[in-house]
Amino acid sequence: MWAGGVRVAILDSENRLLMLRQRHEDRDVWMLPGGTIEEQENSEQAAVREVKEETGLDVRIKALLWHVEEVSEKRGQRFVIFFLAEITGGELILGTDPERKEGEQVMQETRFMHREEVEALEHLYPEYLKDELWDAISESVNGLGTFKVRKHQLK
Repeated sequence: MWAGGVRVAILDSENRLLMLRQRHEDRDVWMLPGGTIEEQENSEQAAVREVKEETGLDVRIKALLWHVEEVSEKRGQRFVIFFLAEITGGELILGTDPERKEGEQVMQETRFMHREEVEALEHLYPEYLKDELWDAISESVNGLGTFKVRKHQLK
């Protein structure tokens, strides 16, 4: 059974990318805001909701960047849709995960980073955000369209 998720790339006026640091398996991992597509919502609705929950920002989806399919022995089959969005309101905060209790929150920090900062991160999920994301954003902003399907066989 496939499970669906979303991740959202958001740039500020200085062309910095919004990143979220979470604590998983005793290490910090940086990623784009996002999460699970819930019942009765589509992927764009999930993306807008997840960004609000995790960062306090209101966004509008501008483009679909990637549809990523992952098959893993540990996590099963899942797909993640990556969007590009623009900020329309709200205030940047460190949000919470409503599915987790107060002492079980994994979100640690949210902030905008320059490309060089993202490329220098030791633990980034997924790794291809270091290089491919910037090209996808550039092509989407310039109207060239970069929709790609990625498939990963993970162990």
